[in-house]
Amino acid sequence: MPPRKKPVRRKKAAPASVGLTAAETRNAASADLDRLAAHVDADGGAVLGRYHDPFGGKPLLLAALPVDRVEPTPYQRDPSDTHVKRLMGVVEKIGVFLDPIIAIRHDDRYWTPNGNHRLQALKKLGVRTIVALLVPDADVAFKILALNTEKAHNLREKSLETIRMARALAERPGDNAEAEAAFGFEFEQPAFLTLGVCYEERPRLSGGAYQSILRRVDTFLDEPIAKALAERERRGKKILKLDEAVSAAVEKLKARGLTSPYLRSFVVSRINFTRFSKATSFDYDDTLDKIIASAAKFNVDRVKQEDVAKSGGGPPDEE
Repeated sequence: MPPRKKPVRRKKAAPASVGLTAAETRNAASADLDRLAAHVDADGGAVLGRYHDPFGGKPLLLAALPVDRVEPTPYQRDPSDTHVKRLMGVVEKIGVFLDPIIAIRHDDRYWTPNGNHRLQALKKLGVRTIVALLVPDADVAFKILALNTEKAHNLREKSLETIRMARALAERPGDNAEAEAAFGFEFEQPAFLTLGVCYEERPRLSGGAYQSILRRVDTFLDEPIAKALAERERRGKKILKLDEAVSAAVEKLKARGLTSPYLRSFVVSRINFTRFSKATSFDYDDTLDKIIASAAKFNVDRVKQEDVAKSGGGPPDEE
């Protein structure tokens, strides 16, 4: 294992020492904000207020938008029906909507990178208008993983959103020439990109079993985002090939009567030699090829039920 990095201690801020005073947040004005406000009025909305963000001082609008002009960013996760129904019940019970969504203006419509469940709940309740914190900077839509805190993402959702974001960025003039690595904040982990490709092809993939490998071998690419997508497709195929070999070993273990929701993770932990390596970098292809070969010749006859039990938890199989 590589040496642990010493945690960087955040410098403690003095109480009430950062950002704007309450009075300084009032009456935000800028050319961008004026244009955005004019669009809101023309789109049938209403500007409820202008203010400076109290942390960074950026000018923002509080606006009421026609709900039929608002939609989620096209690359984010699908909404949870259960979560939408729960939100509908809460809004109906208390009789008031208290949680504005975040939105940007896109063409002649509005996108929300943070608030899709709230949006869908209001639409199903038949509401005409939704209140939004409207941000002039359209790039905030690509900060989706950092922003979306209303319902925690699972690995599949994060991975699919990340690869969708990458595809959207590859189509945007000015961004498609940027290196994939330049979007490290937006993507969070290179593993999300590779697993996103895998989930697109195999929705029921047990991706969590392979994340421990990808954390060691996968890195952000220095190639333009459009070109990097082709490499992500290639890397994803390696993971899917590994999944097929691991699945075959799991089926053999089940045939011998071994039972556990963690059989896949158990097999992967046995073949993942990077767990015990002190190397700080690995060649993606060489490493995956060796692990795939180990999976293909995995000796199930030497495995006992107690071995699986001793291995503990891990991401359960999603089959």
